[in-house]
Order: sequence, then structure tokens, then C-alpha cells
Amino acid sequence: MDKLKIAKQNLLREAEEVSGRKIEGYDFDNGVDFEKILESFSSTGMQASHFAEAIKITNEMIQNKAFIFLGYTSNMVSSGNREVIRYLVKHKKVDVLVTTAGGIEEDLIKCLGDFYLGDFRADGALLRKKGINRIGNIFVSNNRYCEFEEWVQPILEGLVAEKEIWTPSEIIWKLGEKINDEKSIYYWAWKNKIKVYCPAIQDGALGDNIYFFNSKHEDFKIDIARDVKEFNDLTVGLEKSGVIVLGAGVVKHSILNANMLRNGADYAVYINTAPEYDGSDSGALPEEAVSWGKILPDAKSVKVFGDATILFPLLVAESFANKRSC
Repeated sequence: MDKLKIAKQNLLREAEEVSGRKIEGYDFDNGVDFEKILESFSSTGMQASHFAEAIKITNEMIQNKAFIFLGYTSNMVSSGNREVIRYLVKHKKVDVLVTTAGGIEEDLIKCLGDFYLGDFRADGALLRKKGINRIGNIFVSNNRYCEFEEWVQPILEGLVAEKEIWTPSEIIWKLGEKINDEKSIYYWAWKNKIKVYCPAIQDGALGDNIYFFNSKHEDFKIDIARDVKEFNDLTVGLEKSGVIVLGAGVVKHSILNANMLRNGADYAVYINTAPEYDGSDSGALPEEAVSWGKILPDAKSVKVFGDATILFPLLVAESFANKRSC
């Protein structure tokens, strides 16, 4: 058999036809219709179709009245996603929040002063000399953290005067009450009695302030065990459980681990950029959580690889904030 014939047989062999959703993007000859553009993601392929699935799953959570766990890392609050999260809490669109210490303090610090757009490539040594902290391409004067210390230390004094032992969630509600600012996520969490759990409250600037305070008040204690029990108890007996996680790490694992106690969540949407090749929980796909019993085998779940500062506002626009979804 000659080489040309072999090559043709290998390249042009007959195959089965493919059926299903045709790949097709948005046609701008129809003008600019943002709703239709987002709808077209479902047939675009790649992460656009995963994102369309995330919108669909989120709307199912809402329509089926699932108890919704919203988890997010601190950079979400450092960024403009803080306002998106605040909207959800203000309007009671989610049932419980889980975040890191940075996800608490950055919201409160923003009530004391503004953060500004900077540059990912800024000279770290020069910023250090000027007392400017960098969060990605967001700049924060260290003065904000000094102001935070001045604000939070008297509140901690008030806490220990009231009682010796506090849970992290109790402290967060107290901080939300004391900040008394409608721009704050945790003001609305306190006002609407939406619990906020922080499995790593000893981290970050908040942790620094606890360290400074506890150096003078060794009788001040934080009861993480009571918060763990209270948080895990939330999942047991839920009719429907929905999980939305922006980022990963301890926030993602805490929510999924709690849902393991009910044999898994019914819905799960992850938005993060972590790969799974290193075996980290951060990068793990929903299918791995199914193996642990953290997500039900027949659950609706998806992971979207992407930047949540772009994707989460669009997700909320097409779900929680969309009158068609409510």
C-alpha cells in the first residue's frame, strides 16, 4: 500500500456523527444585547459553557429554595466584589457566609478609608518604603490598618468586659453592629441575622489585633469549637443545600466538610483558578468532593476556571439580581 493511501486512510477514516448542542457564539449583527450574549455562553464551549451551567445551577438553588452557603476568600472583599456580596446579604439572598479573617477586616477597613487601583508590577520595595500595601493590583495605605487597630481595640475591650469567651461568629456580628455603616457586608449580616463563620479568624490584621489584645488580656478567649458545632449542625436535616464558593482553601473545605455530615450538597458552584494536578483541595473538581460525600452523586455541580472578579457579578446579574430568577 502506497504512503498516500495510508495517510488518507488514517486522516479521512469514517466516524460516528456527533449530536447534541451545536457550538455557536453570539452574532453581533443582531446588535448588543447583554442578556443574549450571556445566554450564548451555553453554546460557546470552553469555560463560557461551564459558566452558563453555573448560572443555571444557581437559579435552580434559588427556585428550589436551597439553603445557600456563600464562601469567599479575602481578595473578593479587597476587590469590588465586596459590593456584590453586600447586596446579597442586604437583601437576604444567601443564608450563611464563610470567609477568612481578611474577608472580615477588609470590609471594615473600607468603611474607614478607601482602597485604590494600583499595578501588579509595582516595585514592592518602593511600596514598602512608602507604607503602601499591595493586594494584587489594589493599593492600600498602611494608615488604614493603623486606623483599624484604633477602631477595633476598644471594641475588644468591650467584649472582654461583657464576657470572657466569644465565638468568632459572635465577634463578627459585634463588629458589624459597631461599624454601623450600610456599606459594610457585616453590618447587614448583623442586621439581618445572617451568620458569618471564619475558620481562620486568627489570621491577618484581625488576628494581629487579637494577638495585641490578648497580650494584655489573657482572660480573653475565642471558642472555635462552639462555632464548628453550630456551623456543622446547620447542614444536618436541610431539605436542599446549595454551595457557591469563590476561591478555595479553608473556605471551600469548611463548607464542603460541613455538607459531608448530610451526605453531600445538592448543588455546588466553584469559581477559582486552582488546578487539580497537585492534589490540593483548592484545585479539586466537584467529582472529588462526591467521592468524600461532600456533594451528592446526583447533585448539579460545576467548576468554572476563571477570575471571580469578572464572573461573579455576571453570575449574580443572571440569578439573584434578575427578576426572572426570583
